[in-house]
Amino acid sequence: MIQETIQSRRAVFPAQYNDQPISKAEVETILKAANWAPTHKRTEPWRFKVFHGEAQEKLGTWNAEKYKETTANFKDVTYKKFYDNPTKSGCVIAICMQREPKGSLPEWEEVAATAMAVQNMWLTAHDLGIGAFWGTPGTMNYLNELVPMEEGEKCLGFFFMGKYDGELPEGIRKSTIEEKTVWI
Repeated sequence: MIQETIQSRRAVFPAQYNDQPISKAEVETILKAANWAPTHKRTEPWRFKVFHGEAQEKLGTWNAEKYKETTANFKDVTYKKFYDNPTKSGCVIAICMQREPKGSLPEWEEVAATAMAVQNMWLTAHDLGIGAFWGTPGTMNYLNELVPMEEGEKCLGFFFMGKYDGELPEGIRKSTIEEKTVWI
């Protein structure tokens, strides 16, 4: 049941991933789920750059060096994390958004549609036994220096995925839905 999948999905980080690979077929299944997200005027703004296999090493090196080049508060531990996380992962997908060329929709709608695509990815990955998390490092703003991007396309973060061992913790919420809802 979808409700169980929604409630049991968690952020799973590269430090928790095991060495079991994610197949190209699994990645394609996850991406196909993304393509069914709702979108105003059918703009389908989501775009993805898949780093799988050797490309993950290239991403790790680039990410760490770009962090070093652009941060005002350099930390060795953060540099190492930026370097290691892509290779600890089974796959990394850059989440991008392509603005509708005429600009007839507000940008937030295109971001929201892309976020819904990512939610579809996350739920599908979870259903496949693949952990994931959406990271938004400052380096994402420079992705066009690493991979080709179209005019009006921007990176909204990286979707790290990996298989993991063990059980995920039970979910909690700070407050109930009733506390967040006003019936009119």
